[in-house]
Amino acid sequence: MFLDYVKIFIKAGNGGNGAVSFHREKYVPNGGPDGGDGGNGGDVIFVADKDMNTLIDFKFKKHFRAENGTSGGPKCCTGKCGQNLVIKVPTGTVIRDTESGNVIADLFDDGEEFVALKGGRGGKGNMRFAHAQRQAPSFSQLGETTEEHQVTLELKTIADVGLVGFPNVGKSTLLSMLTSAKPKIANYHFTTINPNLGVVQMFDDSFVIADIPGLIEGASDGAGLGHYFLRHIERVRLIVHIVDISGSEGRDPLDDYHKINQELEAYSLKLGSLPQIVVANKADMLEDPAYLEEFSKKIGKKVHLISAIIGEGLKDLLTDIKQQVDELPPPSREEINELFTLEEKSDQKYTIERLPDGTFFVDGGLVDFLIQNVTISDTDSFAFFQKVLKDRGVMHDLRKMGIKEGDIVSIGDIEFEWYD
Repeated sequence: MFLDYVKIFIKAGNGGNGAVSFHREKYVPNGGPDGGDGGNGGDVIFVADKDMNTLIDFKFKKHFRAENGTSGGPKCCTGKCGQNLVIKVPTGTVIRDTESGNVIADLFDDGEEFVALKGGRGGKGNMRFAHAQRQAPSFSQLGETTEEHQVTLELKTIADVGLVGFPNVGKSTLLSMLTSAKPKIANYHFTTINPNLGVVQMFDDSFVIADIPGLIEGASDGAGLGHYFLRHIERVRLIVHIVDISGSEGRDPLDDYHKINQELEAYSLKLGSLPQIVVANKADMLEDPAYLEEFSKKIGKKVHLISAIIGEGLKDLLTDIKQQVDELPPPSREEINELFTLEEKSDQKYTIERLPDGTFFVDGGLVDFLIQNVTISDTDSFAFFQKVLKDRGVMHDLRKMGIKEGDIVSIGDIEFEWYD
């Protein structure tokens, strides 16, 4: 089964908590604190793999979580770091933040890596908080907790040349004749339901051709299969536009040609502006040879007359394709918003709101910082908590809002009565 568009959830590992421990040993009266730091959480890493050609692995599994770091231990032992989570995707996979639609990565080359999320930082053990004035700290720091994010994986085939045209004009047959690819070929519409790739080897050089299925009138609006597979020609540098010059399907080749071009332009102005080689297939069934010249004049382009099924005219066509591919610039990556990241940069701003019951509610990045670093039950840690509130201006703002003795202040999970 071919799958080229999925949404998944990813989460980096949480950091382990720091430990509270004191060294106790016979004949060592002043052992001191020896609680170790927590381990860092694992990262989430995407890796491009050329041996994959579909996103089917993500059809049933939607949640991917890296391993958490473990807590620190006594004797200054640091907790184990969480194992990184490596997610393999096909080359050509574009990764977007689902909520904003921003492109965060375009894994173009085999083996290319992208660290989507960094693991949470491990908390500090109580040995880190010891100094001359505080020789026996009985508190530690919690590990950093990470957030889950939804991302969209979108596979866009990386090929130099894209074959386009109405169903049953001979795209798959041409691909099979020019390359070693073996696509399914039959005399009915939508035989090809997945993009097929083939490599053309010419002397010491090669290039990739993609057969894009399902283009019909209205494809850019969702008709046929084109709505799903138009994305696969976004990266190509050259379009080979195939028409059935014999009209064996009862359609007008000239009308087909204009309709396909209209669909390409409707989907993307970039696609509409790509260079094209026009190919008139099924020459062996053409009843009026003069029609080819008339068709060429009407579209204003040179037309290659071929019969893919018997190999007629393929040598000249292949030479023309190779020449144009060599002259065109290499395929480009998706434009990435360098300013956007999945992980929000932590800040220590805060807001204060007075609730209907009279409670003063403090929220924001400063609160997250305090929750991670403060143990209210410990005298020294609570003193640090009060110092931060004073230094950052929270106490000053509370007084400006009219706080009185006995009023309740809520900061995260911490509630206390106000006393000046």
